[in-house]
Amino acid sequence: MNEDRTFTKRKKVIYDLICDELYVPMKFKELAVLLQVPKDQREELRKVCEELEQEGKIHLTKKGKYCKGEARRLIGTYRANQRGFGFVVLPDESPDIYIGEENTGGAFDGDEVEAVVTKEPGESDKKREGRIVRIISRGITRVVGLYRKKPKTDYGFVLPDNQRMLKDIFIPGEASKGAADGHKVVAELTSYGDGRQKPEGRIVEIIGHINDPGTDILSIVKGYDLPVEFSEKVLNQASRVSKPVSEADMAGRKDIRDWQMVTIDGEDAKDLDDAVSIVRSGEYYILGVHIADVTNYVQENSALDREALERGTSVYLADRVIPMLPHTLSNGICSLNAGEDRLALSCIMTVNRKGLVVDHEISETVIHVDRRMTYTSVYKILEERDEKERDEYKEFVPMFELMHELSGVLRERRKKRGSIDFDFPETKLVLDEKGRPLDIRPYERNAAHKIIEDFMLLANETVAEDYYWQEIPFVYRIHEAPEEEKIRTLATFINNFGYSMHIGVNEVRPKEIQKLLGRIEGTPQETLISRLALRSMKQAKYDPDNTGHFGLAANYYTHFTSPIRRYPDLQIHRIIKDNLRGRMSEEKLAHYQKILPEVAKQSSERERRAEEAERETIKLKKAEYMQEHIGEVFEGVISGMTKWGMYVELSNTIEGLVHVVNMKDDHYEYDDRSYEMTGEHTNKTYRLGQRVHIRVIDTNRLLRTIDFEIVDEGGLRDGEDGWQDDSK
Repeated sequence: MNEDRTFTKRKKVIYDLICDELYVPMKFKELAVLLQVPKDQREELRKVCEELEQEGKIHLTKKGKYCKGEARRLIGTYRANQRGFGFVVLPDESPDIYIGEENTGGAFDGDEVEAVVTKEPGESDKKREGRIVRIISRGITRVVGLYRKKPKTDYGFVLPDNQRMLKDIFIPGEASKGAADGHKVVAELTSYGDGRQKPEGRIVEIIGHINDPGTDILSIVKGYDLPVEFSEKVLNQASRVSKPVSEADMAGRKDIRDWQMVTIDGEDAKDLDDAVSIVRSGEYYILGVHIADVTNYVQENSALDREALERGTSVYLADRVIPMLPHTLSNGICSLNAGEDRLALSCIMTVNRKGLVVDHEISETVIHVDRRMTYTSVYKILEERDEKERDEYKEFVPMFELMHELSGVLRERRKKRGSIDFDFPETKLVLDEKGRPLDIRPYERNAAHKIIEDFMLLANETVAEDYYWQEIPFVYRIHEAPEEEKIRTLATFINNFGYSMHIGVNEVRPKEIQKLLGRIEGTPQETLISRLALRSMKQAKYDPDNTGHFGLAANYYTHFTSPIRRYPDLQIHRIIKDNLRGRMSEEKLAHYQKILPEVAKQSSERERRAEEAERETIKLKKAEYMQEHIGEVFEGVISGMTKWGMYVELSNTIEGLVHVVNMKDDHYEYDDRSYEMTGEHTNKTYRLGQRVHIRVIDTNRLLRTIDFEIVDEGGLRDGEDGWQDDSK
């Protein structure tokens, strides 16, 4: 009680001093000297000042001096960096606030926080800096990690998988749930700790031992809080609605079961939600894109629908798929399986020889897919002219050739308008039955992939434009133009290599990026400049307001073609069907206007979560694969640079870090304007996009990292051509 009174008294003394008309704004140290506070008591003074700040009675100026009155407080989400600092991300998309390690106020990654700005950007430093003054709500309540038991004690610690969590979690003996050393666990936080004490928690689930098959991926699933199991209620509902297509189901639909059509997917695909058909009509192509009518089985606001919205998307991990809808639907009645009648929503387009859609029809249909084709098979028919394959599918070969022809026309049309195609290969993982990686290689797109991609893009654009002009509430897939500053930085950088970009007043056109990618194709700088151009782009997202798609150079774009695995597609199918059936009343319009902003936001967030989880599982399997190749030498390309080292990507898509501490021949400094790392004594320079030879020196499955070291000269001496292949 006496301590409380003393603290209150000290607060009053400090506050009265700062309110005094003779007071001159002072820094903390100056205040301590003025008040003659001994060094061992200054922590108490700091707490007094912090509490006065939180109460809004005083604030710190940009120069770190205490003044009377409240500083402007901003609310946002704290995003921690594994190096200790972080950023407060604001909802209005204004510049993030940089938070130094000493100013985090005990915030964890994902917390909703209140921050004050202590320094606005200047000419020399463009960062806005601040300090967290209050934690509004915690973003993390559970942690996935490795349990380490302290020898000869009953307690232990959880080492978090999330590298943004910088502290281990203390687990008292009675809260360990019997976990053994080396178990991967889920721990619930019971205390977030402070400057002196670690966070504390209790184990609520034991995932398995770190070396057990599947434990690694399951840890990522738990870490991203991905829902795996469906509730009994959802499963029962899915089972009830999964009935064969009846005559009643077909009533009022366009019956196109006699149209020749196929699905084209990967060998292991089970949820086939798009089928395609094509015929020639005089000078025109009649292209049909037929999409599973999932909304016929998933009614709005049903248990199935609420679960699908919560999940937002199916998640494709290295060794499993976590579906948005139960398999009864996604692999059953909603999958466009060959030889079976299915309900669909079809976009039937009349396309001229220039690739322009001159007429279209969006209809509820009944379809009957003739054949389930794979990308490999169609590629063999079209590109390899494989006689065996062409003979097996002889009645479909003319259709595939017509598809190939139209695909080329559509691709050329998109190219002319400026659509940007970043053709970075995806990773193909080959795993054994225990989930161990046997091979990792690039997953290349062939002609068959491009056919389906081109047809889906055209259907998405056609549907989006139709509903935009009808002025009906809708969910669009938007991609905003990049920030001018990032594009100007890119333009300045490419000038070093004799390239230029035209940037208009406050805007850059996608055609300029596309022309640049065309000019660098096949040059030694291609990888470097393509990566920098990609990094200058914003992320695509869902939005009820149509602002166009920059990357595709499209004025109208939506996601219509995958309702089995993406909620936005399911949502717009519902809107389309209400419209086709004449049910779009004023009340319905108001309903959609109300719910769509939240649907778009939730879908965008769930998409980000899925992408991150997918990325982490691939990184994990890459680290596991390279564990078997420690000591071996590979050739790669420098794909990224930071002050702590440079990333090198190998031809199999695996990326590792050459840490500066492993560059023993010199002390290297990184220049973030030229993307160069230069030796202090040797003047040897490494640049983004340069080819080098590396040796694998270490991997870490827990951190999902791979460490390399340079084994060739690799660098460039002053005066040398920066883009020759030094490794040859």
